[in-house]
Amino acid sequence: MRHNFSPMSTLIFKLPPSLPSSSTALAVVQVAEVSATPHAIDSPLGLLPDVPSAERVALVPAQRLSWHQVELPAGTLDKGFFHDGGSPRLRSVIEGLLEDRVLDDTASLHFAMAPNARTGAPAWVAVCDKAWLKAWLTALEGANRSVTRVVPEFVPPDAPAAGLQLCAVGSANAPQLVCAGPMGVTLLPLSQATLQWLLMPPPDALETTVITQWWAEPGVAQVAEQLAGQAVTLQTEAERAARAAQSPWDLAQFEFSASRQARSRKRWSSLWDTLLRAPEWRAARWSTVALLVVQVAGLQAWSWKEQSAQAAKRSAIAAVLTSTFPDTKVVVDAPVQMARSVAALQRQSGAPSGADLETILNQFGAMAPENIAPSAIDFVANEVRIAGLDSNAPVLAGLAANLQTQGYAARWDGATLIIAPGRPGAAP
Repeated sequence: MRHNFSPMSTLIFKLPPSLPSSSTALAVVQVAEVSATPHAIDSPLGLLPDVPSAERVALVPAQRLSWHQVELPAGTLDKGFFHDGGSPRLRSVIEGLLEDRVLDDTASLHFAMAPNARTGAPAWVAVCDKAWLKAWLTALEGANRSVTRVVPEFVPPDAPAAGLQLCAVGSANAPQLVCAGPMGVTLLPLSQATLQWLLMPPPDALETTVITQWWAEPGVAQVAEQLAGQAVTLQTEAERAARAAQSPWDLAQFEFSASRQARSRKRWSSLWDTLLRAPEWRAARWSTVALLVVQVAGLQAWSWKEQSAQAAKRSAIAAVLTSTFPDTKVVVDAPVQMARSVAALQRQSGAPSGADLETILNQFGAMAPENIAPSAIDFVANEVRIAGLDSNAPVLAGLAANLQTQGYAARWDGATLIIAPGRPGAAP
């Protein structure tokens, strides 16, 4: 069987109340866009449709959830106490608060906090059978349909004074009424007695209960209108599932939070694989490749331009050297060769230069203390060696560094200070 589902959509798997089997049929709802009409089919677990790029959501039916309001102690929602739905300590707190309000053993139940829960204020907790939910999530993973979120079919209204929200579901032979209000979410038979009981005000209430919204599935709409005495809004099961998928609730908390993260990583991996291989993304892939090629070509052109500019500067410097000193036949390092040639001209003309012994000693004498007396001074290959100095003396500690600031290469070799002309371009 082939299903014509479009990419970049949401797949909603409504979990049946029974445990999974290969023949168990699920209602699968696909929403291509937020404003698009949802499309629904029934499919057995082994033949579930899929869209690799779609977000997969599991929908927990109303009859599988119970709702309880709790008031959490201060500090239980701090980041150190509760982070991303995975704190065992918060679960222990919820178990203690609900231990006397649930019929089953709390260890066999799964709890999920409301997304807007705050300490010191009433907060809703959704409760369901842990083994049932784990069995269905495992079955979906086994069918390669792992989900990224688990949402309830119905949720209580956020505001305590929001009134009743009613939804008639089922068939004309067995109609049911889902009531979402200040008491949580309850599934009741659709009858006149049920409506009278719902609208009956509590003994201490000053006002009667108000029905703020009425929905009905097409199969029970006529029954609901007769009992309500007014028109009700039609809402299909697919539309209700699409609305529930937009809820901020996520029941994958506590022991299911780690698997939720793993499912999210798997989904992103599947999405990446779709982007690389799916035919509908071929145009986007080619556009990305073209953009990268243009960027690489632009960078290469810029690199060639910079290299050409640097080569032109080197040629200009070499031209200055060869025009100033025609005897230079081969240009290796133009600044160094220029400095050597200038120094040679200075020596030939008798003009002092920074590499002369007299100039170096003048710089040394200007920076050295007056009371030092070298034992020997040697001048070999433009390098002055001044021996007989105490390099550890405090007055000589910064002598080499001071000479370096004047453009000389100065260093200590034991008790000998070695001074040589620095590289061209250094400080004069």
